[in-house]
Amino acid sequence: ERHRHRYEVNNTLRDKIEKAGLRVSGLSTDKQLVEVIELPDHPFFIAGQFHPEFNSTPRDGHPLFEGFVAAAGEFQKLNH
Repeated sequence: ERHRHRYEVNNTLRDKIEKAGLRVSGLSTDKQLVEVIELPDHPFFIAGQFHPEFNSTPRDGHPLFEGFVAAAGEFQKLNH
């Protein structure tokens, strides 16, 4: 995946991020940059430093979008 900005997660804060209950679940290919953070106890919380829409088409959505739609459907079933 690619991102088009110069914002980065400060690697010196990774321990604090994980101690706060967040999970670093995606790194850059060189393992130097945090690309994805998740909140494990939340039904669907994913923060990404990339643009999944660049790899999506109307017929072939990015797995992040497909996962979000599936989670929204499950949420609706449980709450209606």
